[in-house]
Amino acid sequence: MIKKLSLISLFTLLPASYYYAQTTVYAYVKGQDGKPVERAEVDLEQSVNDVTADKIGYFQFVDLMPGHYLITINKPNFESKTVEFDVTADEKRKDLGVIVLNNSAATDAGVVVIDDSAGDTEDGGSSMQPTVGLLSSGRDAFQNVSAFELGAYWFRPRGVDLRFEDVIFNGVSMSKSDDGKIDFSNWGGLNDVTRYPYENVDNITPSEYAFGNLGGVVYYNTRASSFRKQTSLAYSFTNRSYLHRAMATYSSGLTKNGWAFTLSASRRWGDKAIIDGVYQDSYAYFGAIEKKFSDRHSINLTGFGSPTYRASNAPNTQEVYDLMGKNYNSFWGWQDGEQRNSRIRKVFEPMFMLTDYLKLGKSSNLINTVSYQIGSDARSRLDWFHAADPNPTYYRKMPSYGLLTADEFKAQSQIDWNSLYMANYLNLNDMNGKPRGAVYSLVEDVNKDKTFNFSSHFDTHLKDNWKLNINFNYQNLKSDNFRRIKDLLGANFAYNLNAFNNDAKYNADDDNVERRVGDRTQYSYMFTRNHYSLNVSSEVDFNKFNVVASIFSSYSESQRNGDYRSGIARFADNSKGKSAVYDALDAGLKAKITYKINGKNFIVYNGAFFSLAPTLNEIYINPRMVDYVTPGVKNQIINSNDLSYITRGQILKLRVTGFYTTISNSTEIARYYADVTDAVGTSLNTLVNEAMTGVNKRYMGVEVGYDVKITPTINAIGAASIGEYKFTSNANVSSFDDLNGFRGEEFWKGQANIKNYKVAGTPQKAFSFGLKYNSPKYWWVGASANYLMDQYLDFSALNKTPYMYIDPNTNDPYQNVTPELIQQLTAQKKFDDQFMLNANAGKSFLFGKFRMGISVSVNNILNNRNYVTGGFEQGRNVSFPAALADSAKEYPAFGPKLWYDRGRTFFTNVYFRF
Repeated sequence: MIKKLSLISLFTLLPASYYYAQTTVYAYVKGQDGKPVERAEVDLEQSVNDVTADKIGYFQFVDLMPGHYLITINKPNFESKTVEFDVTADEKRKDLGVIVLNNSAATDAGVVVIDDSAGDTEDGGSSMQPTVGLLSSGRDAFQNVSAFELGAYWFRPRGVDLRFEDVIFNGVSMSKSDDGKIDFSNWGGLNDVTRYPYENVDNITPSEYAFGNLGGVVYYNTRASSFRKQTSLAYSFTNRSYLHRAMATYSSGLTKNGWAFTLSASRRWGDKAIIDGVYQDSYAYFGAIEKKFSDRHSINLTGFGSPTYRASNAPNTQEVYDLMGKNYNSFWGWQDGEQRNSRIRKVFEPMFMLTDYLKLGKSSNLINTVSYQIGSDARSRLDWFHAADPNPTYYRKMPSYGLLTADEFKAQSQIDWNSLYMANYLNLNDMNGKPRGAVYSLVEDVNKDKTFNFSSHFDTHLKDNWKLNINFNYQNLKSDNFRRIKDLLGANFAYNLNAFNNDAKYNADDDNVERRVGDRTQYSYMFTRNHYSLNVSSEVDFNKFNVVASIFSSYSESQRNGDYRSGIARFADNSKGKSAVYDALDAGLKAKITYKINGKNFIVYNGAFFSLAPTLNEIYINPRMVDYVTPGVKNQIINSNDLSYITRGQILKLRVTGFYTTISNSTEIARYYADVTDAVGTSLNTLVNEAMTGVNKRYMGVEVGYDVKITPTINAIGAASIGEYKFTSNANVSSFDDLNGFRGEEFWKGQANIKNYKVAGTPQKAFSFGLKYNSPKYWWVGASANYLMDQYLDFSALNKTPYMYIDPNTNDPYQNVTPELIQQLTAQKKFDDQFMLNANAGKSFLFGKFRMGISVSVNNILNNRNYVTGGFEQGRNVSFPAALADSAKEYPAFGPKLWYDRGRTFFTNVYFRF
């Protein structure tokens, strides 16, 4: 009996002792300034139930058994930290105290400047000077280095350009429907409110809020209560594309009556930057108001915009740079003692958003956003009617052409505004006193978009370790596109006549061919587009595996509606009125599988297979004149995979990734102005639309990013990207211009021979090594050495067609054509490898509740001006004899146009927060 009682007691007491041995472990996460770090991710190695710190930085793990544990705390823009601790049998609660996360160097530096001014010119070939992509700091060393060190030199991770990147505000994509790219001008200068993305996923990693593309997703949540309660004042001084930046931000936090406010404003201005004739005066504003009705429901109203006024800089041939230096810019000239740039971009497209946040049950959320964006994007340029090209670098004005000496060219190397006014003055009236139109005028190409969006995001936990996300988006776009008269330069009016085709009317239905300031001229049409998309993703967390799967489908309808009936008879029936609807259906899937070797080491696979509908500018080969659909345009097919090994230790953080991506059936459109000469020697300037379809490309390579803690205060941070990005097939080619109309593959005698040509616009290999010192007294200093390799010139497809070497009169190759000569004339230019040195430093000061900081960064310390950041072949010389003769010259008349790095640049920033 006693033995039975003892046995019963033993089994009765065991559960009790087991229960009392379980422990709750908790801590607070704070930043260097002592303020809580909310939404930090806390990964417990021994558990599948990871947690997120709350608004005061608090987190806890309950019911931990005795043993040794390891947690890793991660938060974007902070350095991750690993903490090890033991739990003993006699502990009911264990306090880990305050865990301090250090700011990443990029967070405090405040030195990232997105400069897309070079993309404002239409003089480019198939790609303009590349713009800096998604510059945001994450917890990954490679992404930080590629953004803040290599990104300063136009490096694009994996060769991916802006067409394949996504920026999302409250569920609304900021990509433009015309070219699929992101226009950072829409929120330029709002650094304070876009400093910390709500979600930042790289490359093809699945996102909770969108299917994403090849280049990752950055998601911003503009909920007023999500911004830290503070006032921030900042001033920056730089020599890049402007001189000064002033910024002020106020966040109220959530008040007792459930209101929250965040306001931000900035200005960027200056006219003495490195490149001659470049100036800027841009403003920005942001406002968010939130009303919290209960713990389950709140509504947030957001409005932001960035009125931007910016002058552009021109690409030049090597001859121009050798004569005038790397700071030369042909787009400007003196007028009344002041610099006047002919290429001004004036853009203001404010966005208004209403977002409803609703919590459903214990573990579900529904977020709905409606938004409306309206505004205009206007880009100016000189236009002329039966007159000489006013471009100072027009090839006939170059010394190599033989009409002018080097000194004579230098003497007239800028736009002569006075001569343009004088030409118009002398042409005011004819012999009978009848008013005549402008010889020269300044026109603007304008896009006026009205965009309505509806976005819905639903997420729920089906189980503690199983999450489901559903995203639905609808977009309606109405895009009004036209050219208007900006300045008549003293003339009475400008003619709405086509000088390329015997002065045919641009609008045959309008007998009035006189246009004055503000009037539309030459082209006018409307794009409409409806787009629907659905994305479902799910994440399941197991003991050793984390699995994410995402699928999507989308449908779009696009249409052109022309306002002008062309006066050229062959285009009359395809220029005015509504085109047929172009519809496209897309679908795809992504997957991510993470294997947790332990709390510090992981193996991660990402895979994606999806289609991508063509953009409006890809669908219509020349929408300014006709509704012709680009021959052979199709949905792109993208197949991408990567495999990574990741370690996150206290001493070493490392990621090694191999990636392989193919893009099939893509369409690439190049639009550029080419000069032609009529029978009497008058210079004309026509827009050439050059299309390649059926383009196949392959991107493959290896990425390495590491952060090594050499001492408690010294880190070695570096990255290496070794890639090969090339075209893997020849492409169909066609063109359209005002003078010649449509010319298809039959005219060009076959496909463009571009197989094995390299993708341009980024170094294909890049290396960076840096050292950083973080003082316990809140100051830091760092430097990096950067080496850039395998940068290639972008090519003109027409120069790679058989038309290049076939005599159109005989349909046989020209005499003396050999494979060796063809290879010599069509070989893609590779630029020299370059070395760049960067440095940065900063200091933070704490005065009670007040915080002050100062930082400075210097790029290209050695002032290397030999690095070509972008360039393209001019779309001329589609003739073997002409190309051969031109190539023999020291300075070819139609040599490639290039952009060079600006040399030594700096950015200083001072802020005061309280």
